Amino acid sequence: MVAGETSGDLLAGRLLSGLRPALPDAYIHGIGGKHMAQHGFVSDWPMEKLAVRGLFEVLAHYREIKGIQNALRDRLLAERPAVFIGVDAPDFNLGLEAQLKDAGIPTVHFIGPSIWAWRGARIKKIARAVSHMLVVFPFEEEIYRQAGIPATYVGHPMAEVIPLVPDVAAARASLGLDGSAPVVAILPGSRMSELKYNSAAFISAARLLLQREPGLRIVVPMAGEKQREYFRQLLLDAGLQDVPLIITEGQSQVAIAAADAVLVASGTATLEVALFKKPMVIAYKMMRASWHVMRHMGYQPWIGLPNILAREFLVPELLQDAATPQALAEALWTQLDDAGHRAVLQQRFTDMHHSLLRNTARESAQAVLDLIARSARGPA
Repeated sequence: MVAGETSGDLLAGRLLSGLRPALPDAYIHGIGGKHMAQHGFVSDWPMEKLAVRGLFEVLAHYREIKGIQNALRDRLLAERPAVFIGVDAPDFNLGLEAQLKDAGIPTVHFIGPSIWAWRGARIKKIARAVSHMLVVFPFEEEIYRQAGIPATYVGHPMAEVIPLVPDVAAARASLGLDGSAPVVAILPGSRMSELKYNSAAFISAARLLLQREPGLRIVVPMAGEKQREYFRQLLLDAGLQDVPLIITEGQSQVAIAAADAVLVASGTATLEVALFKKPMVIAYKMMRASWHVMRHMGYQPWIGLPNILAREFLVPELLQDAATPQALAEALWTQLDDAGHRAVLQQRFTDMHHSLLRNTARESAQAVLDLIARSARGPA
């Protein structure tokens, strides 16, 4: 198995919670994180090696990432595992999966690349690389089946883990927050590249909000100690070290549950915020050269998962040059201050939550076990 970042580790951990009881003695290894390790997974390389986003950012790390991919490929071709499971990270996993599938090793890809949003031509590469797709949005199953790729809709794991009615009081208590003070959670991303480009604008927006509402509490969860220290250095470099923040290590879902509104970097975390039924502003900044290339590649007007699933701008999206501290602060204030809008979002996000509920661990594990069984039998 290979997961390339924190969100993939969470998803893979959920799959393993269903798979491990059926395969108690299996040796499961590759690249992953702490949630996978809870189920006996062994990571051959640190997952952080793959956690790079953006065209030019990836190029800077290409030699090292390609070396890891080649080394893992050679090991897997020699040991011939019963199955390889790539979890998201399509630029790394699909190339590896294609080589393994050509060698007769069954491949599963969990979390379909967003071919319905951009780079739709990748479906041909997916067909060459993947024996079976596990998809987390209801509309995806038919897209892959029409392309001749076996697919199973397994629901989204986060829809099971996140309660339909979050316990706001408990979340605030665990963070030591006054139950009556307004709370904003800020999630600038889990990758170092995301922290590099998002942090200054996000925290500058927090400073502006605090000028407007001094009693506001700002919670900023970091994915780990390395990210936390890098974030602190970025604040120091930007002259923002005086902004009063509650910086946690982990606890992103606790921070979201505690919040009245959330400023969140585009990605899987936007869906987490929606499942917690929270008003949000979605924002993203990246290397300028990457932005100039990627902004013309999308098929849809939305980039945030809640907006894509709703097929409308339920919540604001502020990208690159539009993501100024002033614009972010103003958009966040509206999310905090408009009670009618908050009520509408709560209902829409509740409906979205129900649509994504399945027993993901059981259904994804069963699809993997069925593929292993079919492969063991060989061609009919």
